[in-house]
Order: sequence, then C-alpha cells, then structure tokens
Amino acid sequence: MAEITRDEFITIHDSHWQIETFHRAIKQVCGICRFMVRDTCAIKTHVFCSLQAFIKLELMRREKIISNWYEVQRNLFTSVIREHILANFSSGGLF
Repeated sequence: MAEITRDEFITIHDSHWQIETFHRAIKQVCGICRFMVRDTCAIKTHVFCSLQAFIKLELMRREKIISNWYEVQRNLFTSVIREHILANFSSGGLF
C-alpha cells in the first residue's frame, strides 16, 4: 500500500466506481435480476438481452440522445401515467 501513489489510487478508485455504476444500472434499468425462468438457455438469453439493453443505453448517452441511463425509464413511465390519466379523465372514470 505504501508503494501506491495518489494518482494510481485515484485511477484505481475511478475504475472501481465505473464498475459499481455499471452494476447498479444493469440491475435497476436493464432488469438483469428480474427474471422468472429456470431453464439455462432462458437465463442466458435474459442476461444477453440485459447486456444488449445496457449497451444501447450507453450508446444513446454517448451520442447525447439521452442525458443519463435513467432518462428512458423515467420518460416511459411518465408517458404511460399521462396517457392513463387522460384516458380516465376524458371518459369520466377517475375524476
């Protein structure tokens, strides 16, 4: 530990933080932990699709289509709620 310079420590810490944010995003946004299958092939397919979704989100973020990984999830949820409220408000159901 005494041989590590401050710059090396910062580099290692930043790399570690990148890994942590990846894990958080792939769990929370891409749903890698939420599957209800037991078949090995289905599990592999789910993991593959989750990784593919993360890569798509990261490309969108890098191309400045979205500002962060959570934006797509938030916008999708907001539009669904909006449409539900408008449909029920206009039909006199909810209000």
